[in-house]
Amino acid sequence: MTETTGDDVRLTIRHATSADVEALATIENECFPPAEAASLDAIRERVAAYPECFWLLCDENGAIISFINGFVTDRRDLEDDMYDDASQHNLQGAWQMIFGVDTAPRYQHHGYASLLMRRVIEDAHAAGRKGLVLTCKERLVGFYSRFGYVDEGISDSTHGDVVWHQMRLTF
Repeated sequence: MTETTGDDVRLTIRHATSADVEALATIENECFPPAEAASLDAIRERVAAYPECFWLLCDENGAIISFINGFVTDRRDLEDDMYDDASQHNLQGAWQMIFGVDTAPRYQHHGYASLLMRRVIEDAHAAGRKGLVLTCKERLVGFYSRFGYVDEGISDSTHGDVVWHQMRLTF
């Protein structure tokens, strides 16, 4: 899929391949502190298990600007064990979990994550999911609310020793 921004820049949204793993890990480590970032091995395992649950926004040269990843499950809540166990992915599951929304720092605050989130929501709806679930820090609750996510309060997650809010978008 090709998108055009207001700057007349041509962008492409695609799913991940094994060739993307190192670039994804680099962006992940630029976006999150070490205690929160997925490792290179974790990203490799995720891409191998559920490449269709990685949405990549790429520039006209194919460079990754932003990506969203997570897996599908019948479990209602996003829990810490999901981050490191790709075998829990169930393509027929009810809920699209979102593990990360990453935008390379030099591209942040240009609407790229929003563009990509709209596509992820559209794809999850088209796939017949009940909705999407993510956790975020308090400062991002308003951002996700703009897409229809509802703050369900403080999550049980202790991932990275951070306080997380669980957000749910139900179709």
